[in-house]
Amino acid sequence: MRATVGFAGDEAPASWPATSSLPRPEVLDRPVGTLPGVGPAIRRRLAKLGLRTVGDVLAHRPRRYESAAEERTIAELFGEDEAVLDVVVRRAAARRRGRLHILTAHVRDATGEIRATWFNQPWLESKLVPGTRLRVRGKRNRFGFQVSSFDIGDAIETADFAPVYPSTADLAQKTLRALTEAALPLARAVGEPLPARVRLGGTLPLRADAVVSLHRPRSEEEAEDARRRLALDELLTLQLALRRRTVEREALVAEALPQPGALTGRYRDVLPFVLTDAQESAIAEIDADLGRTTPMQRLLQGDVGSGKTAVALYTLLRAVEAGRQGALMAPTETLAEQHFLTIEGLCAELGVRVALLTSSLRARERRTVHQLVASGDVGIALGTHALIQREVEFADLAVAVVDEQHRFGVEQRAALAEARSPHVLHMTATPIPRTLALTVYGDLAVSEIAAPPADRKPIVTARVTEERSAEAYTRLRRHLDEGRQAYVVCPLVEGSETTIAHAAEDEAARLRTGELRDYRVGCVHGRLKTADRRAAMAAFTAGELDVLVATTVIEVGVDVPNATIMIVQEADRFGLAQLHQLRGRVGRGAEQSYCLLISRHRDEVSEPANERLEAMVATTDGFELAERDLEIRGEGQLVGARQSGLTDLRFTRLRADRDLLERAKELAAELEGEPILEAAVARLLGEAEHVGES
Repeated sequence: MRATVGFAGDEAPASWPATSSLPRPEVLDRPVGTLPGVGPAIRRRLAKLGLRTVGDVLAHRPRRYESAAEERTIAELFGEDEAVLDVVVRRAAARRRGRLHILTAHVRDATGEIRATWFNQPWLESKLVPGTRLRVRGKRNRFGFQVSSFDIGDAIETADFAPVYPSTADLAQKTLRALTEAALPLARAVGEPLPARVRLGGTLPLRADAVVSLHRPRSEEEAEDARRRLALDELLTLQLALRRRTVEREALVAEALPQPGALTGRYRDVLPFVLTDAQESAIAEIDADLGRTTPMQRLLQGDVGSGKTAVALYTLLRAVEAGRQGALMAPTETLAEQHFLTIEGLCAELGVRVALLTSSLRARERRTVHQLVASGDVGIALGTHALIQREVEFADLAVAVVDEQHRFGVEQRAALAEARSPHVLHMTATPIPRTLALTVYGDLAVSEIAAPPADRKPIVTARVTEERSAEAYTRLRRHLDEGRQAYVVCPLVEGSETTIAHAAEDEAARLRTGELRDYRVGCVHGRLKTADRRAAMAAFTAGELDVLVATTVIEVGVDVPNATIMIVQEADRFGLAQLHQLRGRVGRGAEQSYCLLISRHRDEVSEPANERLEAMVATTDGFELAERDLEIRGEGQLVGARQSGLTDLRFTRLRADRDLLERAKELAAELEGEPILEAAVARLLGEAEHVGES
């Protein structure tokens, strides 16, 4: 029975507006700078949000809508209820607290005076001259009246259902709303992708009407109907693209591998631990795939520290014992090197030759590795995207493992398998809820390793305000005095990788003369020379350094069981998945471990930042955090559209839209070959092919 997609309107109207006969989707590819009022500065700020084209602006979904707030006088303010004030500026002043810009204006109405406060909006200071009329919306708190939205003069910003967009500190809601208003007349350029019989059967609004209603709704119900129509479109396009990829893959033929043999048996014997039930279950699924002539395409996802690498090495050894080769591709040199250090010792015991290939190798070393791989003398090759360069030829590649696969573009992942048809295992330590994984990676089978090894204790996580950061370092020193090691993660800073590197080096130098002056402090970041980075990591692993000051290069792959405490500075600047990955660097031994998140006071950071930090304190379960991240950030941002290609879910809320997902699967079979839809699929795949490593 066909699923029915329900919307607020129960019946289809008697007549529908005609669709455009000449769709012009290329209009949506125009640069955002072609919209009025967008100069170079605004364009750079928009780029941080991924808004580079007119189409990006129209697809920038509001995260909520302003609900009604009572207009009050200053004298009537009570508690922390949200209210709207109509006031006049008496005077204004700004100050800084670290990176935080605080703007305070003394404002008055006929009943009294209060301080209104804005955070990180320095551009506003010049506008708050005495006598300026303001209409502000916000709550009374310890700062006086903290403003959430405002306008100068007669306001529309505080009206009901005004959209509130995902933004950055230097990009006002007013700017985003004006930009969207300028782009809305172009919404009809894309045409109507759904045939009339489909729309009428489900009482679906026209796509162009849905875009307008998403940004300019008259009610919450209208906004939700618009979102669901646009979600159906993107899920349908995704399903069509996945069908095409599945057909292409099923046309390929891989050589089936024989049953597991003596080599993988000896591998189990040399492992310093017994594989968990979850690992054994994943291995059984992989063994079944490797016994078929259709190339394996499996996603192995597991929480940090769950033991994915042991399963990956088993998979690679299956190729070697069949007399063939395996390859493991990692997104960064640091992670590739960590895998090499982990795998090389075990493989040496098994008599399997392993080689590391990265772009930093000298020309002579690179040529030697190329020759060993081409001759088949190397059983397992590890490396970065250098593995997929044209000059690298494998003698007989049977199995490829792609680690942290969401960090590679589709083109990079496909290039490893190009013209070879190997069995491919994709791995990720960024947990994705199963519903999302089955939707986004619909052409992949999914295996999960949800449980960590039994001897691991949950990491105790605490949020510490900046004014209490000295207490965090006191606790860290206590761990060092007990013979343990620690990480200090530097805050995210804007600018180039060179700027970030300088910030890390400056912080390490400050700590060496400050809180950690009696300890051995090292530093690692992405701009270090390969030899220096390896030396720093090796020294920390060997216990020759007490503290490692690092950027997010340690986010994945670093395994030092003696490290039991981590301080993350300015933690409110990091994403939830990233914080969880960073936290996973501690707690890798049997000792109790801790993660201290230093951040500004909750009144000084955004609502999503507070939600992220509260989630980190509440649980260490990566799958639970992934679900929470869906709620805070949205599905498309969680997976990272620009990294994974076919994952650009801007409108879908998967847990609420399962009926839409089923309908999209049905429609994909029914509408395959429709010109506008096929153009949308080609567009999606075309964009994916040109997405590189982030």
